[in-house]
Amino acid sequence: MISLNKSQRLENVSYDIRGPLLQTAQKMESQGHHIIKMNIGNPAPYNFDTPEEMLQDLIANLQQAQGYCDAKGLFAARKAVMHYTQQSGIAQVSTDDIYMGNGVSELIQISMQALLNEGDEVLIPAPDYPLWSAMVNLCGGKAVYYRCDPEQQWAPDLIQMSSLINNRTKAVLIINPNNPTGAVYSAKYVGAIAELCEQHQLVLLSDEIYDKILFDQAIHHPAAREVHSTLCITYGGLSKNYRAAGLRSGWMVLSGYKEGTQGFIEGLDMLSSMRLCANVPAQLTVQTALGGYQSVDDLVSPKGRLYKQRAFLSDALNEIDGITCERPQGALYVFPKLDRERYPHLDDHSFADQLLKQEKVLIVPGRSFHCESDRYFRLTILPQQHVMDEAVSRIKRFLKRIDS
Repeated sequence: MISLNKSQRLENVSYDIRGPLLQTAQKMESQGHHIIKMNIGNPAPYNFDTPEEMLQDLIANLQQAQGYCDAKGLFAARKAVMHYTQQSGIAQVSTDDIYMGNGVSELIQISMQALLNEGDEVLIPAPDYPLWSAMVNLCGGKAVYYRCDPEQQWAPDLIQMSSLINNRTKAVLIINPNNPTGAVYSAKYVGAIAELCEQHQLVLLSDEIYDKILFDQAIHHPAAREVHSTLCITYGGLSKNYRAAGLRSGWMVLSGYKEGTQGFIEGLDMLSSMRLCANVPAQLTVQTALGGYQSVDDLVSPKGRLYKQRAFLSDALNEIDGITCERPQGALYVFPKLDRERYPHLDDHSFADQLLKQEKVLIVPGRSFHCESDRYFRLTILPQQHVMDEAVSRIKRFLKRIDS
């Protein structure tokens, strides 16, 4: 009998957002249970539709989207991204500096494959979006975590970050706005991280997929605007700002100082060619998305659905004894905390597991995002308010049983 085990490359790789808890939830659903899913930032199931003009462009041009395109992507899509970077104050970016991908996820993989040698280290925020850690480890690198301080609105600990840099450090990652915490970094922090990367000649990786999902006058400061004497790689896409997750269209922009990076760029070109090209129909919508009416602004305004749902969920969780929840500045999640004194025997994993099995609510434990504390958990703000209300009621009922 043949015996097959998973590759050893996967030993240090995990992605718990779609891991064992989701598998348990799917099994429960197959048995007829209805699960309230608060686990992922997928807009479509919650009636956040892709803008109609984007879909019309896709349909109108579908006949011309049957073949491969350039390995880097359609010229029109890359030109639209180039204009977007110019509007953000990022200098000296051409269409040759832009790579289109099947979502940002693919571009993270390609860039880590091109960048990392065995044992190279990447500084990653804790908490992080775990795909980054997974890809760094899968590509032979080592994820090294710098702390983001919950007492300082989850701002990076710059002193600790600096202390982690050594001769194996290759890059520093920032996720801004942050998933899962919802933090939006000030110009001071973005500039300080850029300066640190320039000082040590490190690549600055900036995941800005939520750059338009901002609340209460929060301002997004693009990292590339601060980087001049080292390489910056910025990642963006259609999935969140334009509610088009299923179209799988993202981009990666190289900026800053590119002298001496030709070997890395050759690697990017080779890997881009090996996957043939990114999804062509989805790229047909990029120009309209970036150049058209920005409907996301309506959603995050004080009268908008995302704004109201963020406020509702944060406030409702704060009304539960033993839970504290700050309103996030950006992105699509809240990151509440369980009180250790009130629930000393209930960590994030046991809480998520028991809540799913007893109350049929699916959440994500904080340590799935490499959070150093076992007290946090993540919920999305996407479900309709009545769904979130029911989820909060079930959380309250579950914790009341724990108290009794």
